[in-house]
Amino acid sequence: MALQPSPLPLNGLAAATRYRERIESDLLTNILPFWLKYAPDPKHMGFVGTLGPTLSPQPGSPRGALLTSRILWTFAAAFRRYRNPDYLRLADFAYADLLHSFHDRLHGGFYWSVRADGSVHHDRKQIYGQAFAIYSLSEYHAASGRSEPLDLAVDVYRLIETKARDQVHGGYFEARGRTWEPIADMRLSDGDMNVPKSQNTHLHVMEAFANLLRVWPDRDLQRSQADLLRVMLDRVLDASTGHLGLFFTDDWKPRSDRISYGHDIEAAWLLTQAAEGVDDGALLKRIQTMAVHIAGVTLAEGVDVDGGLFNQGSPTGLTDTGKDWWPQAEAVIGFLNAYQISQDERFLNAAYRSWDFIEAHLIDRQHGEWFRSVNRSGQPVGEQNKISFWKCPYHNGRTALEACARLAKLAPSS
Repeated sequence: MALQPSPLPLNGLAAATRYRERIESDLLTNILPFWLKYAPDPKHMGFVGTLGPTLSPQPGSPRGALLTSRILWTFAAAFRRYRNPDYLRLADFAYADLLHSFHDRLHGGFYWSVRADGSVHHDRKQIYGQAFAIYSLSEYHAASGRSEPLDLAVDVYRLIETKARDQVHGGYFEARGRTWEPIADMRLSDGDMNVPKSQNTHLHVMEAFANLLRVWPDRDLQRSQADLLRVMLDRVLDASTGHLGLFFTDDWKPRSDRISYGHDIEAAWLLTQAAEGVDDGALLKRIQTMAVHIAGVTLAEGVDVDGGLFNQGSPTGLTDTGKDWWPQAEAVIGFLNAYQISQDERFLNAAYRSWDFIEAHLIDRQHGEWFRSVNRSGQPVGEQNKISFWKCPYHNGRTALEACARLAKLAPSS
């Protein structure tokens, strides 16, 4: 059962309306136009692999299925909200690129990356990448009405269940090879540990399953999602600290005590959203309680005096006081979600302050879109690509769509 938040009192309506208008303005006049203009590479029938800080494409860059999937989701979701045909055209283009450039027609699933000339670069089946394929294909099915994207999403879901699910300890392994065989190096990126399981992969498999359930309410998928939610609660989350572990052995022994504040607050609202699609009232209530707890810990430990969210910490304190773009985006929704559950105004104010920080420090007023990272003082760090393997419209685009919908519920008469 989805949250049905109480409307704000009269003195809060104006603020909710004002923030919704500001957030929507950034989406419609900055984020979406930027990606419409600069991301497509019609010459190569795909997308720009890397766009430099001054909007100069960098030829020869490899491309990942992740970027294409995230563009596909963003513009399919935006079309569903606004019915702008330009958004659907870019979603069509992204869908064609995903199939043409990344789909493994022989063994199923999607390659992780291709070279600039279109040849396969990394052919492994990273489960994180498969999850984003499911996420975007189910959204594109809802936007376009086409049946083929849904069929493909279901096929990938079944491959994950049969090839990557751990039948002994629960959850999913990080990666498989091209033919879905076990592989030695399962790292998602160079900055990650080479371990069998990670929080990040499980978080986004859960997100993908939630989106697929909206258009394909299959009983087996519901059971898989319920199992995954319990894994997140019982294995990944440390309820005593309100933090989620990041890396694990196959039998769920933690391999790191690093804290990612962005992943914590992102998980708080994604867990809630996923539980709303599973017919289990007790599980939903448990997750709502934990979502508020996680948000409270994040607010107490991870938010700076300026409203920005620090990147990382440890049990002994902060370890990275930088403020990347995506944790700031996730903080807006994570705190809004906690307010909708608890009606505790600390969280509503935290969400507003997160957006204030984004407007003040992350939106690039000269070249468009958002900066990738700023330091603790709010200044951009070094030369930052505008488009890259990981820099995409998913986090900030999703935040805008979610925040506007949630704020509209809080201020329905505006």
